[in-house]
Formats: sequence, C-alpha cells, structure tokens
Amino acid sequence: MWKIGNIEIEGRVVLAPMAGITSSGYRLFNKRFGVAVFVSEMVSDMGLIYDNKQTETYVKFDKLFPTGLQLFGSSPETMKKAAIIAQKANKNIDFFDVNMGCPVPKVTNSGAGSSLMKNPKLCGDIIRSIKSATSLPVTAKIRLGWDNSSINYLEVIKELEKAGVDAIAIHARTRKELYLGEPHFDLLKDLRSKMSVPLIVSGNIFTLDDAIRAINITGADAVMVARGGMGNPTLIKQIDSYYRHGEKIEPASLKEQIDYCLELADYLIEEKGESLAMRVYRSIAPKFFNGFANCKKYKTRLVTELVSRKSLVGILEEIKKENNIN
Repeated sequence: MWKIGNIEIEGRVVLAPMAGITSSGYRLFNKRFGVAVFVSEMVSDMGLIYDNKQTETYVKFDKLFPTGLQLFGSSPETMKKAAIIAQKANKNIDFFDVNMGCPVPKVTNSGAGSSLMKNPKLCGDIIRSIKSATSLPVTAKIRLGWDNSSINYLEVIKELEKAGVDAIAIHARTRKELYLGEPHFDLLKDLRSKMSVPLIVSGNIFTLDDAIRAINITGADAVMVARGGMGNPTLIKQIDSYYRHGEKIEPASLKEQIDYCLELADYLIEEKGESLAMRVYRSIAPKFFNGFANCKKYKTRLVTELVSRKSLVGILEEIKKENNIN
C-alpha cells in the first residue's frame, strides 16, 4: 500500500499517459487486469484556457478511481488556470499530473515537457502554483535530464519535493534518447530511499522480469506500463499478481489475445464511434499478435484493412481458422 497525497493505492501498476492511446475507453478496458492508478492523455494548459473542444474531450471522463489528469505547459500561472478549469469541468479527477518528460519537439519547443528539466526551479514553481489552486494531490513525470551532459533528475526531484509534490514518476532516459536504447535504471539505484514521496519508474517495461528488475534496482513503489502493455494487457495482470500474491502468471494464449483484441475495440467504438475508433485501432490491434506464429500477414492487414468492426471480426475469424481455434 502506498499513497498519492491522501489517496491510498493498492497495487504496483500505473497505466502511462500515451497521447492518442490512453483514452477513457483504453483505460476502462485495462481496469480489470489490475491497474492501480490511471493517468489521462496529456492535456494542453492553453487548450483548456482557450476552450478548445478537442481538449475538453480529454478532460471529461467517468469515475475510474484513482485517475489523474495530466497537464502540460511551461508557465506556473497558465498551469494553475488550467487546473482550476479542469477541476470545474470534471469532479472525477482525483489528482493532477504535470508532464515534465515528453520528448516530442512539438511539446519541448514550447518550453513544456522535458524542456522543463532545464530549469529545476520552474518545475517546482509549477507544482507550487497548481497546489495553491486545488486541494487535489499533484504529481510529476520527469526524465533523467535533457541529455547525457545535463543529468539533473536529483536536483529536479529536490525542487519538486520542496514544492509539495505528492509523487514522482521518472522515465529512465534523457530527453535526447527519446524512447531508444536501454533505460538507465542503474543510475536510479536505491532512488526511493533518497526521496520523501512515492516513486514510480518507467522505461521498457515489456515483461514481468523488466518490472521486477526496475523495482528491485530503484526501490520504487510502482512501475508505469506504457508501450509494453499495448496489445498485451496480461502484462498488467502478471505484475499485479506477482506483487499482490507472489504468483507468476503465464502469458495469454492466442485465443485470449483474439478475445481481448475485440473487447478493446468495442470499448473504443463506444467511446469514439466506429470510424474514428478503427482509425486509432490500426496502430494498436496488430500488437495483440506480436510473437505468434502464422500471424504476420494478419498484422499487416490489421494496419491496412481496418475500417469497421465487421472488418476486424473478419480478420480475427481468419486467424482463428488458420490456428484451429474454435
């Protein structure tokens, strides 16, 4: 058991905020596999302030305790205003998370995301400003630093803690490394023992062993599952079951993966409508069949032919037939 502010958390898996992926339908689907904490897709502070209709859709979600709304921006004042607007728009927000780790140029060029790592004091000021405007807990997601010559996560953590941050997630790469190469968990050895707030670690969590290694090295309270959970919700169940019961669960069978693939599609269709859901699903559906024999050609078809639920069902039925699955 650990806490984000006054919120008691049971479990060791945090579902990462992934732009274009971690929508409310995606979060609802993953709930039953053992996610302990949910974080929304990142939301622009200026989008909220200027009443952008697309931004509003990210803010409005049903109760899925505990769920944090991730904000990105570079000004303490605008981030504060955005938090006030968001909390008024949705009483189901349990905490705010500040994106200080996104490496995408569209975000960093505005001074947001991992650009904030260049100014530790500003990181603290943003947390302090949001906390002054809301009674909700505030967390932050950071990286090791901007590049290998400016690895300053300890300095940033110190400023965040001084500002009253309630938990910190760290992706074990620099901004320059994006999502490439191996994450540097070795640089985070025993980090939790040096912190006064809960620690969540992120980076290449693709297997249960990856999660165990990351937690053992860092002493973290939880791991953040991102790309490793796309098309593999059983990974969440494996991590949850291991830390909750000491059990090691086998990977999902092909039949289970087929069922999960259709189930998630239905969640997204209900959320977004069939046409938009299927466009989004072209980047997700093929991942359910990674590592399975006789599925390569179907993965390609899921990218190129997915236009409706009917087309998805047709491809899944062909996979079943070829693999003698009833």
